[in-house]
Amino acid sequence: MIAQKDKKIKKYTKMVYNLQKSVYNIGSKINNKRKLIMKGSVLMKILMLTWEYPPRVIGGISRVVYDLSRTLLKDGHEVTVITYKEGDAPYFEEDKGVKVYRVDNYMINPNNFIDWVMQLNFNMIAKANEIISKEGKFDVIHAHDWLVTYASKTLKNSYNIPIVSTIHATEAGRNSGIRDEQQRYINDTEWMLTYESAEVIVNSNYMKNELQRLFGLPYEKINVVPNGVNLTLFNGIERDYDFRRKYAMDNEKIILFMGRLVYEKGVQHLISAMPKVLERYNDAKLVICGKGGMLDELKAQVEALGISNKVYFAGYMNGKDVQKMYKVADISVFPSTYEPFGIVALEAMLSQNPVVVSDIGGLNEIVEHKVNGMKAYCGNPNSIADSILELLYDHKLCAEITKKAKNKVRNNYNWSKIAQDTHFTYQKAICQSMAEKQKRELEQQRAKKTKNNRKSEKEVTNLLTFKKREIYA
Repeated sequence: MIAQKDKKIKKYTKMVYNLQKSVYNIGSKINNKRKLIMKGSVLMKILMLTWEYPPRVIGGISRVVYDLSRTLLKDGHEVTVITYKEGDAPYFEEDKGVKVYRVDNYMINPNNFIDWVMQLNFNMIAKANEIISKEGKFDVIHAHDWLVTYASKTLKNSYNIPIVSTIHATEAGRNSGIRDEQQRYINDTEWMLTYESAEVIVNSNYMKNELQRLFGLPYEKINVVPNGVNLTLFNGIERDYDFRRKYAMDNEKIILFMGRLVYEKGVQHLISAMPKVLERYNDAKLVICGKGGMLDELKAQVEALGISNKVYFAGYMNGKDVQKMYKVADISVFPSTYEPFGIVALEAMLSQNPVVVSDIGGLNEIVEHKVNGMKAYCGNPNSIADSILELLYDHKLCAEITKKAKNKVRNNYNWSKIAQDTHFTYQKAICQSMAEKQKRELEQQRAKKTKNNRKSEKEVTNLLTFKKREIYA
């Protein structure tokens, strides 16, 4: 009797447990749905087209696509990247959930860079077709710069997928105007990409004005979504004095430049500012990190100024070395003559390194003079030197601006917020695409109705004419 009762108790206990488990599972699902509704999120299949993605890093596009893709994935979206294969990078990999497909270019050598880009686009189209045939259509194509225009346009027209394009920089801006046929071709291709896009993203108000001026785009079509920085980039990175001693002595203050060695980054103006800096603060050392076409020219400039012992060309840096370099530097300087945004400035600010920037482009919007950084007149070595010297002598100012700079980066330039703004732009593009489709269908219905009415009128006219002939016959 007791054994039977124990058996029944165990049975009922198990039933209650299973019931509680079911209720918990249902509650979890409801909570998840609530979270999605609260986010205002409609989960999407997103195709990113870019000519650079890690480990291939040419400029800032690579890091932007990498961080944006991973954040969108965390929000529940499905992200696929098609990019160029360089070196030993795999043809396919799941980069922490992001599907990355890499394509070769043709085995034949192209005549020029434009032909190379065109060949790359053909291979991107082929790969996208292959993916769509296996996994279905994407909801939106996100095209990064003019280099993927033709692939984006072809896929849009083939599958009726809306394009959202990000214009990271313009050819006219990079070269201070259009001077030859290749530049004109790139400029026209940029225009075509913005024309074919349902929505356009730029990373600063400066770029919004530039696109409106260059391409005559409707102002409401251009969305300002800034670039961001990984907020955990400097977690666990401390000042490494052994690393620092490779570049400067302990008594020397490191003035750091990090970026490509090209004209628009303004390194030449920073080098020109160094004699004035050294005259008033001799214990300073300029460390230049980066590679580019101006390297030999910049070295010759340093020699001519007689400051070779106070300028160190550290070459290209990546990974942990970049983080260590920011941490050991005392001041970071970004004296660009053209800068749509300036991720390097955000990195320096996050590392609690006081920054000096040109009062140009996106840098001008990020930095507020003597609040979260220092500004210098664009292309003016004297002004650059003055801002550097003020930071070298005023330690209290340095402490204040670095604290405010880090807070600004955390609040305004985190990828979570940027991904949400980008997703909202995708939604606008899809809604616009659907509205255009409905409009086309209505126009087709009207045209068909008009054609049928005309046909009916013609039939009635022919019948009346026939009857008239019958009467008089």
